[in-house]
Order: sequence, then C-alpha cells, then structure tokens
Amino acid sequence: MPRRLMHITGTDGAALRAALRALRTRLGVPEEFPAAVLAEAERAAAAPRLPSLDATDIPFFTIDPRGSVDLDQAMHLAARAGGGYRVHYAIADVAAFVTPGGALDAEAHRRVTTLYFPDGRVPLHPPVISEDAGSLLPDRIRPALLWRFDLDAEGRVETTEVRRALVRSRARLDYDGVQKALDTGTADAPLLLLKDIGRLRETLETERGGISLNVPEQEITERGGTYGPAYRAPLPAEAWNAQISLMTGMAAADLMLAAGTGILRTLPAAPDGAVGRLRRAAQALRIEWPHHVPYARLVRSLDPRLPTHAAFLQECTALLRGAGYTVFTDGATPDPAVHAAVAAPYAHCTAPLRRLADRYAGELCLAASAGTGPPRWAGDALATLPREMAEGTRTANTVERECVDLVEAAVLKDRVGETFEATVIDVKEHEPRVGTVHLTDPAVVGRVESPSGDLPLGARIRVRLTEADPGTAKVLFAPA
Repeated sequence: MPRRLMHITGTDGAALRAALRALRTRLGVPEEFPAAVLAEAERAAAAPRLPSLDATDIPFFTIDPRGSVDLDQAMHLAARAGGGYRVHYAIADVAAFVTPGGALDAEAHRRVTTLYFPDGRVPLHPPVISEDAGSLLPDRIRPALLWRFDLDAEGRVETTEVRRALVRSRARLDYDGVQKALDTGTADAPLLLLKDIGRLRETLETERGGISLNVPEQEITERGGTYGPAYRAPLPAEAWNAQISLMTGMAAADLMLAAGTGILRTLPAAPDGAVGRLRRAAQALRIEWPHHVPYARLVRSLDPRLPTHAAFLQECTALLRGAGYTVFTDGATPDPAVHAAVAAPYAHCTAPLRRLADRYAGELCLAASAGTGPPRWAGDALATLPREMAEGTRTANTVERECVDLVEAAVLKDRVGETFEATVIDVKEHEPRVGTVHLTDPAVVGRVESPSGDLPLGARIRVRLTEADPGTAKVLFAPA
C-alpha cells in the first residue's frame, strides 16, 4: 500500500498540529513569504500581463479535490461534427504574474514546489496569486495557456495548438460530485464526454505499454472527536481527469522535441530482473499472470480493494523509481527521452501554480507552437532546473513520508503490545524477514520485522505492535 498524502478534517487536532509544526521546523520548510515577495505579488495580482485572445465564451469547468482553491486546470469537452472530439484545456498562466529575475521569481526557485501537510499547505507562490488572481476560480476572468486538441474517434490526438488566452470557468466541481453524477445518470454532456475520452485514453495507454497504478490513499478522518487514519480508493473520475493532463504532458513533450529545446519528465526503464521479481510476487500472491498478458494490461485489471492485489501494486512501485528531469537544447537528442511509466516522451506542464518546472515548460511550448524561439529567461534557467526540481521533489517526498509516519505513530502510541490483523504487502528481496504490513483497522501501513522465519508475502497474519514513538515517527510490528 503506497503511502499517500493525508488530510486532517475536523477541529480536534491541536496536539497533531503542534507535532507537524515541529516537523516543518526540523525540515527547514519555508512558510512566511518575505515582505518584498508579498509586495511584488500584490502588484502583479492587480496588474497581470493579459493576452489579447478572448476565449471566455468557452464554458470551462474545473475538477479538483473538494475545497481546493489553487486551481491549475480547467477543461471543456465537445464532440466534433465529423466524428471524434475537441478538448480545450486551460492551464493557469503563472508567467502573467511573475517577472523573470524579480523577487517573486527568486522565491519560487527557492521553494520549487508546493508542500502539502495534513494541516495545510506551504505554497509555491503567495496565496494572492496561487489561490486568487492566478487560480482558475469560477466566474473569474483569468489569463491562461489554452490548449486545443482534436481527437479522432479512438481518442488519438490529431492536432495540437497552444496559445495564451483569457478564460472563464463556469463551475468548480469535485471528484465525488462528478462520480456521483456519472453513476446516477445525472451528468451533463461534458462530464459524459470526460468518461468516454478518459476510457479511450486508458485503452491507448494500455496499448502503448503505459502504467497507471490505481492504489488506495491514506487520509486522516475524525471519528467521535478523535483522529484516525482511513483508506480511500481513487474514483474512476479521477483517473479519467488525469488522462486529460497526461495527454497534455505528452503533447507538450512532442512540441518541445520538435522545436529542439525543452525539459522532459523522464523515468528509466526498469532494471534487469525487476519484471521477473514481479512475476514471482504474483505467483506468491496467487495472482494469475499468463505469459501472453502484458504487464500494463495486468495492472489495469487489478482491484486495489483486495489485499492481495494491493500487495502486488505495492511491489509494482519498484518499477517507477528514479524519475527525474531531462533538459535538451539546440536540437540535441535528450537522454533519456521517455518516461517508462507513460511509455512515451512526457513533460510536466499542467500544474504551474504548484510546480516550478511547469511554468518553463509552458513557455517553451508556446514558443514551439508559434514557431518562434523561446524567451531568453526560460532558456537561461534550463541548466539549473533539473537540480532544483530534484531537490524540491526530495523535500516533498520526505514531507509526505514523515507526515504519514508521524500521524501513524501518534494514533498508535497508546497501543503498544496490542495485536492486529494485517496483510503482508511487501517483503525485502534480500532480507525476507523484513517487510511492510497493511492493517485494516486502524488504517496503518507499517514496518514489520520477524525474529525468526521469512515473511509470507500476501498472507494474512496477526502482528503485535512493538514500537510507536511520535517523537521519532517510528512504528514497528512483529509477527504475533
């Protein structure tokens, strides 16, 4: 069960919030923006650089987790008269607010990415931009990078165009509401098209060997005035929405590759023996994997609500390690050029409010689409972007991992010595007495160490909690 971002709800979280503040201090996470940055952000929010193209007649809508205010993307979907589909996808135009070389730009390079904690986020840009003037909130006219895709009847991209434009979203939707509308038959035409196009793009993803791991998330929920972790299975609507973003990232990579300058999100192929290890794991978990069935097709057939399938998906994450950013200039062939999980060239370009590299990718795509050279400020920053993004990504991963560990330790600190039902979802290849267990109640994923005998991958066992220390964010189990 891969670790996922956890969210606090309710009002009874004082002790947990204090521990999270201490964690932010220990990690050196920036929270307050310098006065000069805030002043520049206020000026930019009041007078952004606006494009001349007016696309406010297109009835865009956004789909995000409930309560989100930093809205990077809005979409409109329509059927084409001659068959196929037209997708308009608007991405927040952060460059309309950020002056290259200014205080706001320098602070974004220092922060690199928005960091998400259970009790709030540490934004990449000041809230006056990320949650207001730059966010694609409903019934507000906003500058955006407007992508237009024409797709054939099977969902393949036939033409791509990206320009700056003014847009206006008509509705802020959330995943639960969208899924309910689709399930109950009350969804309007654009949402029905999201389902149709999303499924077509999923089929194309499987055909090219791409992989999307549909795994449950952990979140913190309030139960009777106290907090506890719970699992939440991603909704199909989330996957269909992600396919629109994925399609845009692939188109962005193609544009930059054709122009000879860009920044790609890359992932090397799995190391030798990794797929063989997965086959052994499938056999141990009694998951049928015929030799003629590709790995990507098998993964899509799994149900993450089943413990053995969740355990196998955990093993699959080993194939998705080592992602990074690859820069190329002057027509040089990038190496690597492909994201192994996407099974195609791919770029991060759809979340510029929350991720630094996306602003640069957007500018390079605009230049490539227009047939002009990239702006100098974008080209000058490319050399350092991979290192900056790598450092920011490491920080974000550390924040997520330590937040989960901290919350789990806090939840279990008074239950040391108790036994729980658990599923062994991971076993270290060269240390089979050490692994990971998935508890159903409470919804905890923790380390397990067996003093004698190898751990049985995929088996249901009873475990005893031997350690739960919020001070070190450590949780440890042993077979009971």
